[in-house]
Amino acid sequence: MAIRRNGVALKGNIETNHNLPPSYKSRNNLLRTTLDLYANVMHCQSLPGVKTRHRNIDIMIIRENTEGEYSSLEHENVPGVVECLKIITRTKSLRIADYAFRMAREKGRRHITAVHKANIMKLGDGLFLECCKEVASGYPDISFDSMIVDNTTMQLVSRPQQFDMMVMPNLYGNVVSNVCAGLVGGPGLVPGANYGEDYAVFETGTRNTGKSIANRNTANPTAMLLASCLLLDHLKLHAYADMIRRAILSTVTEARLHTADLGGQGSTSEVVKSIMNDIQSTGPLTQRI
Repeated sequence: MAIRRNGVALKGNIETNHNLPPSYKSRNNLLRTTLDLYANVMHCQSLPGVKTRHRNIDIMIIRENTEGEYSSLEHENVPGVVECLKIITRTKSLRIADYAFRMAREKGRRHITAVHKANIMKLGDGLFLECCKEVASGYPDISFDSMIVDNTTMQLVSRPQQFDMMVMPNLYGNVVSNVCAGLVGGPGLVPGANYGEDYAVFETGTRNTGKSIANRNTANPTAMLLASCLLLDHLKLHAYADMIRRAILSTVTEARLHTADLGGQGSTSEVVKSIMNDIQSTGPLTQRI
C-alpha cells in the first residue's frame, strides 16, 4: 500500500453510497481505522477577502477519528428493530485528549472545550468527558471547559469567537467541523488532516464529494491546495508550503478571484492559473529553497 510505504498521502473524497448493502464498509472509514489515523484536525479561520456573517473566527477542531458511532457495528435484532453500537474506550479517549492538549501547547492555544452529550449518554460520553478532565489536570497552563453538543452548534452560529480549540468524539466532530466550515465560507476553503503514530493523510476538511458540480470547472480548489500545504509542512518542507499558501491567499483575498461557492464567477482553472502565476512570479525564491 502506497501510504504505508510513503507514510503520507493527499486524498480526494470517496463517496459512500447509503444504498449499498450493510456489509459494505466505507472506504474512508476503513482507511482511518486500518492506519489508525486517530486524530482528525481542522483549522477554521476567517479570510479577509471572503464575505461571511461572522468575522475573526479562529477555531481548531480535534476529532477522534476511529471509534464512536463510526465503529460500523450494527445489526437487526428482529425485523424493524436495528441496534447500532457506539464504542467509546478509555484508551482512545485519553489518547485524543492528550493529543489536543499537546497541540494546544504547541500552537499557543489557551483554551480547550470538550464537546459531549454526557447528560444523556452518561456512560459513553461520560467516559469521554472524564478522560478529557483527567488529561486537562496535567496542563494547568491551558484552561478547560465542556459543552453539550446541541448547545455547541447554537453557540457556534451565534458567537463563534468564544471558541479556541475543541475536542470531541467522532460523530460530533463531523457535525461541528461542517458547521465551522460554513461559518468561514464553506467546504471549498478549509483543509483537513488525519494523523496517527505512523501515517498522515491530508484532504479537504469536510469530506464533501461535490458530485453535483463534477466536470463543470466550477469547484473551489482552495481546500485541496491548502491540504497539500499541510502535507508539505508535515514533511518539513515549510518554505514550499508557505510559498503556495501565500499564493492561494493572495488570489482569494487580494485578487478576489472567487469561484461560484463564494459568490464569484471564476472557474477552477482560472483560480489555479492565478495561483500558479503568483508562485512563478516569485522565481528566485524557488531556487533558494
